Amino acid sequence: MTYQAELIILGKILLAAILGAVIGYDREKHGRDAGIRTYAAVCVGAAIFTSIAAHLGDTAAASRIVANIVVGVGFLGAGIISRDASGKGSQGLTTAATTWCTAAVGVTLGLNEFLIAIGTAALLYFLLALHHHKWYVNWKRSLHENERKEE
Repeated sequence: MTYQAELIILGKILLAAILGAVIGYDREKHGRDAGIRTYAAVCVGAAIFTSIAAHLGDTAAASRIVANIVVGVGFLGAGIISRDASGKGSQGLTTAATTWCTAAVGVTLGLNEFLIAIGTAALLYFLLALHHHKWYVNWKRSLHENERKEE
């Protein structure tokens, strides 16, 4: 591998760290267990594995590596999800889903699809931040009140 190729991969890794940190910022700001470091690490790891795989020039090997990133981070997400104290609901679904999607951002960077990666990171941040907007909170509250009335 040439120094130029290594510098390009290093640039992808740095961008992955930034995008992962941006996605994790909202989680960190609201005191969630997975935050900036977790999301940045997931995005960086996916970008490294994908970049190295793409550099090998073996499409089959690269496809297997990407497939294993999807499965591996899905497994990580499964470990994040747990039952709440009442036993009726679950916790960690959003964290698991957005961690998985953050790995996809890293894979996308590793495959040189920078606009898709940046756009997806912005969309994920928006989805996480949406939870704290007043109109969304009011809508969700009214939805739950309607469910209670039906019971």
